[in-house]
Amino acid sequence: MSNDALIDELSSGLVPVRPRNVAREAAWLAGLGVLELIIFLALGMMRPDMAAVIGQPFMWWKLGSLALLVAISGGTAVQSFSPTISPRRGLILTAGLAGAVVAAGLALGLVEQGAPGLSERLMPAHGLLCAGSIVVLSLPMLVGLSVFMRRGASAHAEGSALAVGLAGGSWGALVFAFCCPVNDPVYILFWYSAAFAITASLARLVLPRFAAL
Repeated sequence: MSNDALIDELSSGLVPVRPRNVAREAAWLAGLGVLELIIFLALGMMRPDMAAVIGQPFMWWKLGSLALLVAISGGTAVQSFSPTISPRRGLILTAGLAGAVVAAGLALGLVEQGAPGLSERLMPAHGLLCAGSIVVLSLPMLVGLSVFMRRGASAHAEGSALAVGLAGGSWGALVFAFCCPVNDPVYILFWYSAAFAITASLARLVLPRFAAL
């Protein structure tokens, strides 16, 4: 069999593949996130005193930090689905931002006067429910990013999966922040970080295999 005939035979069953459009994928994910947030708030989940606390430093820190983490980790994930782009730089930037967020949160926490002990501030029973809620709220974004990852051709599947997990966890935390009644930055840092660790670990373990199917 000639080379031309072999090539024709191998390519005869192929179908055209729609090229990736990063802007379109980002728009779909943004729409998914907005829809989830709208449904969440429409169910009456917003904390009743939001109008009173929205101007407080801890709320600006919480919402602003989470929004930045979503933007950077989500952008890193979507771009890394291309085989020519590594998520390494974006993950480093995400880690640097996370460090700055922790430092700012601890500084805010130290400002509190007469704060109780650490165990009272962490409220384990309440905190576990908080972390679990964030993981559940992260699922729609995790699924959306996973679909685009599978359609892509990442050459760094593990790094892409980690970025997906961080983006999903950050988004779930941002949604949950609108109903979270706790103002203590120490509590927020501990339990939100626990949720991030869960979503990032699950994505890192599962998505490289899922994308390869």
